[in-house]
Amino acid sequence: MANYKKSGTVTLFDTQNIKENLSELGNPLERLSKVVDFEMFRKSLEDVFENKAKKNNAGAKPYDVVMMFKVMVIKHYYNLSDHQVQYQITDRQSFKDFLGLASGDKVPDEKTIWVFSEKLAKSGLSEKLFQQFVDELNAKGLIFNEGQIVDASFVLAPKQHNTRDENKDIKNGKGDELWNDKPNKKRQKDIDARWTQKGGRNYFGYKNHIKLDKVSKFIKKSFVSAASLHDSQALDYLAEESDRGQSLHADSAYVGQCDILAKCGMSDEICEKGFRGHPFSDEQKISNRKKSSIRSRVEHVFGFEEGSMNRLTTRAIGLVRATSTIFLKNTIYNFFRLEQITRLGIN
Repeated sequence: MANYKKSGTVTLFDTQNIKENLSELGNPLERLSKVVDFEMFRKSLEDVFENKAKKNNAGAKPYDVVMMFKVMVIKHYYNLSDHQVQYQITDRQSFKDFLGLASGDKVPDEKTIWVFSEKLAKSGLSEKLFQQFVDELNAKGLIFNEGQIVDASFVLAPKQHNTRDENKDIKNGKGDELWNDKPNKKRQKDIDARWTQKGGRNYFGYKNHIKLDKVSKFIKKSFVSAASLHDSQALDYLAEESDRGQSLHADSAYVGQCDILAKCGMSDEICEKGFRGHPFSDEQKISNRKKSSIRSRVEHVFGFEEGSMNRLTTRAIGLVRATSTIFLKNTIYNFFRLEQITRLGIN
């Protein structure tokens, strides 16, 4: 053993050395803490989570709401289950540092994390926090409004194993009438997610429809639907009067939305669609390439959510919970986009 490095030694400066090593290796949560003031969300969180009916300070005190929101950031950035979140916070120094927890502090258990997630979803607070951060970016002049990009991506949900008749009832809007005699089973059934097919592949779950600022690549608006909804059907929600005078960039799935563009006063930069027997002219090819060079910027968003955030999926059951999950993921993308712009000095 004398020929090997000594191990098992504890020194006074271990914690500091660990933090320095994590910083050198690139700790994303540390970088995030430097650019995002999470305190900006405190009032919105306390308005929902503070127990206003409590008359005295007796009993166990709740966890700080801002810290719990940061727990949600960890959960959805690393795509962890509630149990895994509890374990990883307990195990990882970088997670404790991000949350402001010392080694002796109690870590929220998975039940506490689940309850917080549920209240976020049922109160619609995830959507409000997303918009609050977009407003903050606007106030800082980081959203340029020189053009918008729209697109959608699948968010996969746990597949359901139903009978043919059950699936028929769900498709016909009668899913809530099923399994009433088996409440535990019913809680595990997602009657809002849908199957769809694209490029010869089957998908089950939801869609994340987004509108992206063309210049800064921040997500400005989001809409969540079942996976079966056609991309273009969300455009009426995403395009707004405030977009007047701007260009709209999208792929050919959004062709034919002239009425919506006219209503919002937006110019059409949607890629043309080819048809069998009617090949593109050289001018159309050149035009589509120019449009695609801008439209493709939206792939950076989905690439981040699919790659850096360990797959764009949801464990949530039902549209309300899935919407909360997806809005949180889009907010986290905006957090990291701000961090990237700040770190790299992008104008």
